[in-house]
Amino acid sequence: MTLLSEIAGRSLRLPRAQTRDVVVERDLAAEMDDGAVLLADRYVASAAASGADGLPPTVLVRTPYGRRGFFGLVYGRLLAERGFQVVVQSVRGTFGSGGEFRPFDERADGLATLRWVRAQPWCEGPIGMIGSSYMGLTQWAVASAADGELGALAPSITASQFHGQAYGGGSLSLDTALSWTYIIAAQERRLAPLHLIFGMRRKLPRAFDALPLVELDARVAGEPVAFFREWFEVTAPDDPYWRSRDFSADVAGVTAPVQLIGGWQDIFLPWLVEDYVALRRAGRATQLVIGPWAHTSTALLARSTRDGIAWLRAHLLGDDRLLDAAPVRVWVGGEERWRTLPDWPPPAARRLRLHLQPGGALAPEPPTAERAAPGRFTYDPEDPTPSLGGPVLMAREPVVDNRPLEARDDVLVYTSEPLTEPLEAIGPVAADVHVRTSRPDADVFVRICDVHPDGRSLNVCDALVRLTGGEPEPAADGSRRVAFPLWPTAHRFRPGHCIRVLVAGGAHPRYARNAGTGEPPHTATRLVPVEHELLHDPEHRSAVELSVVGDPALGWERGGRRSVRCR
Repeated sequence: MTLLSEIAGRSLRLPRAQTRDVVVERDLAAEMDDGAVLLADRYVASAAASGADGLPPTVLVRTPYGRRGFFGLVYGRLLAERGFQVVVQSVRGTFGSGGEFRPFDERADGLATLRWVRAQPWCEGPIGMIGSSYMGLTQWAVASAADGELGALAPSITASQFHGQAYGGGSLSLDTALSWTYIIAAQERRLAPLHLIFGMRRKLPRAFDALPLVELDARVAGEPVAFFREWFEVTAPDDPYWRSRDFSADVAGVTAPVQLIGGWQDIFLPWLVEDYVALRRAGRATQLVIGPWAHTSTALLARSTRDGIAWLRAHLLGDDRLLDAAPVRVWVGGEERWRTLPDWPPPAARRLRLHLQPGGALAPEPPTAERAAPGRFTYDPEDPTPSLGGPVLMAREPVVDNRPLEARDDVLVYTSEPLTEPLEAIGPVAADVHVRTSRPDADVFVRICDVHPDGRSLNVCDALVRLTGGEPEPAADGSRRVAFPLWPTAHRFRPGHCIRVLVAGGAHPRYARNAGTGEPPHTATRLVPVEHELLHDPEHRSAVELSVVGDPALGWERGGRRSVRCR
């Protein structure tokens, strides 16, 4: 293990290990409030375990993915080699821990575990927590209720509530939800790695196209998965299921320093940013880092582990030599460089509204043509508009050339004039569009792309919203104004590039396709095409809004020849 940990430490570019001599105490039993017993492993330097050295600060990691193997190495051994003792616990119902696995319901067990850790003779001083994704949620679950016990938190690619990700814009995040369900169902089987590789490559792609949705778990896992089916019964954010698992209202009350690390193409990005804003508004000690990463990017793992160690050392050991003092550090796409900011969103950012124009143009000026023909397309759920790139759980290439998508008949494309000066969009992004659909149940997907001079159209940010029944309420002409946030961004559009907006009726399988019938989505098997109209005239000013750093009036060719390279 010494050689493996050395290779891992070098690969992740971690600070030099203080020791390679680590003791692992296996299967420590912690009893929960209901009598269930959860198992944990403790990693500690041999000198500290023997009493030759003082006790290092304790770091707790709670995971559903196993306390040994990869996570035992990264969060257990590597941190123990660098000045901490680490308790890695398998959450309820996983890898030998008792009880039934209840996704995201981690507050009671988390608090009981903290009490158990505190009662151990080897635990002194404030406790730290670290971990990504689900392991980040376990930190938010206890962050306010156990605030006096916690000295520092380092959650990455996660959020204080998971409903927003699970039901993005009102539609099930199908790719991520089904992929994660399959991982949980298969991870403890014999030859689990082979099961997962086969399933990801063959089972999941076939299942994404099947109906009804509620039975897709059995298609990939071989049997029903209770929590997957339960999600279809609890779609509303105010359902008791999600309320008991939503810790966002407690974020502002967390006094332990919190480091947040995310990726521009990560599945939790918007909600991670909301958590940062809540902490800052409450005057809490926090740091935000967002890089050019997706959820499973190796570079993100390296950065979050490295920065997490620095954060824990600063706040648990008083050693800030490795700590980056910047409150906000973001990767600016297009410029391909890191940028330090005083806050998020940048205080100096201004809103720039870009209007969708008849004929496929995109410009700061509102449309002027009366009775301009709307953009039209038909969304056919039998041949759903595909999701191309973007944030999904197992994203391989989150940023891709969108020209194959733009060539489809069910996608509308709006492109600006070439820029004469750079334009930096750093902050929140929003869409405000007027649509008319042939059926009340429909989806609207909006994406912003950076069009390069060679024609490549690379996605920057996007979002989807589901229209149901009479919501939003139609105007007298049957149109509905749909205003919703896109994912935030930090992107520099270079001179000679164009800004492009795509509008479609879905993005499958990232989001479950809309059947168009109004039937319950999880049981629907009948699919009906929906005709879409996108209005852009003086009475229906469809637009997107960017947060622009600098003068948003600069950089536009006015009345010049449109570059064919952006078309």
